[in-house]
Amino acid sequence: MEHLATILDSVADGVFTVDQQMRITWFNRAAEEITGFSREEALGQSCCEIFRSNICFTHCPVREALASGEDVVNRQVDILDRDNREIPISVSASVLRDAEGNPVGGVETFRDLSQIEALKREVEGRYTFQDMVSRDPRMRQLFDILPDVAVSDATVLLQGESGTGKELFARALHDLSPRREGPLVVVNCGALPEPLLEAEIFGAKRGAYTGSVEDRSGRLEQAEGGTLFLDEIGDLPLALQVKLLRVLENREYQPLGARRPRRADVRFVAATHRDLEEMVADGSFRRDLFFRINVVNLKIPPLRERPEDIPLLLDVALDRFNRAYGKRIGGFSPEALEFLLNHDYSGNVRELFNLVERAVILCRDTTIGAESLPSRRERPQDSTEPALVGRRPTVEQLQQLLRRHRGNKTAVARELGINRTTLWRWLKEDSP
Repeated sequence: MEHLATILDSVADGVFTVDQQMRITWFNRAAEEITGFSREEALGQSCCEIFRSNICFTHCPVREALASGEDVVNRQVDILDRDNREIPISVSASVLRDAEGNPVGGVETFRDLSQIEALKREVEGRYTFQDMVSRDPRMRQLFDILPDVAVSDATVLLQGESGTGKELFARALHDLSPRREGPLVVVNCGALPEPLLEAEIFGAKRGAYTGSVEDRSGRLEQAEGGTLFLDEIGDLPLALQVKLLRVLENREYQPLGARRPRRADVRFVAATHRDLEEMVADGSFRRDLFFRINVVNLKIPPLRERPEDIPLLLDVALDRFNRAYGKRIGGFSPEALEFLLNHDYSGNVRELFNLVERAVILCRDTTIGAESLPSRRERPQDSTEPALVGRRPTVEQLQQLLRRHRGNKTAVARELGINRTTLWRWLKEDSP
């Protein structure tokens, strides 16, 4: 027994044993160092008095091992040491049996993860820019030039698939610019039909159109002194492209029904998931407007082309939703992690965050398991050609999608990564 005690005191992991009443019967030297409690203080105490964790009364690893007869392995939790400092640890627990194999208590081993967590924060800090994280060389290059682009007043075009974080880039450009004290105003060019979109951007005087009963300020006026972010500019109707071009050329605009033009002291940032050069070629986007907004072009790569970012983003998402929902989930099971690391993420970063948020909401343990992720039946089928996502399909492709979704336009728009209003406009333009 003395020889065994010497061995247990020499290991780096904390080890303690409990009887069937959950009172501590053994406490090694590493357990003393991690918790701050001496062996004399711990022996005979209820383990929850010494091993003070948020899971003691809900998901106690020793109780689970005793109830199931199965080992609990590498569960990440936090404990409070003697000085009430929070210590991240990894816990494993097993049933303790006598010579006849009868359970007489439990044994728990735990490892201090403080240095690992500190290193993780250092790594995250190294690869974090504003609210974005990435290890990808192309993303790091974008982070590197973003401050130089931000301090200019040049119009910026952000190109990337839906969900890649174009709005985060727009916000970073604003926050790093001399206009940071002014407003950042966002308008989605595909969210409204043309008459309402015109009033939304340029504003309208009372009586300018049916239902206009009072003066309405447009997003241009609201963005005065700041930045106007034109999201999904590829969905802007041709008639409004002409009006926007005029603003970009002479910094003047005229609200609907107004007699005099107004000056626009605004910095423009535009974004699209569509191929504007192809749209220029087929006549659906004005060439002169394309050149006006394409002063600085930043292309954001999709998540499938930067898989090294997935672990970083999973950590960021888990931390965000733990705080949002008041949970203390420590990580992912091997099965859940395998799914998340190998998922194709056609919806990019937005889809990854949605998956983690769902998992955090559904998870009742301290580790996210595969049961908290979509089942195979729930997962969207990758039936849309990659080349079609974010681009305007042909009439035949649209009809095929409508047949597959039984006429459900919302489902078709979701699969194409576009707004339903944009789909409606495409269908209208393609009709004979």
